[in-house]
Amino acid sequence: MRYGITSMEDALKDFMSKSRLKPRLTEVRIQENWEQLMGRTISRYTENLQLIDGKLHIVTTVAPLKQELSYSKDRIIKLVNEMLGEPVVREVIVR
Repeated sequence: MRYGITSMEDALKDFMSKSRLKPRLTEVRIQENWEQLMGRTISRYTENLQLIDGKLHIVTTVAPLKQELSYSKDRIIKLVNEMLGEPVVREVIVR
């Protein structure tokens, strides 16, 4: 690589690390991969996922699923952060 020339991949990574869009794009990545991470049944009954300031908000109206997700918070944090490749999610809130 010549001096002053960067690859498109490096330029996009640099842009995304500085962009205001990064938290929203991270949220979309979590939503797109939710079924692969948690399985089809959990994904089907999960109504909404939001990432706000490192807190993953999971919304479901199924009481047993709420309880199961509450017990699995550490596992969810680990799975999501591994999928993203960086420690983005610090806390899980089930509503």
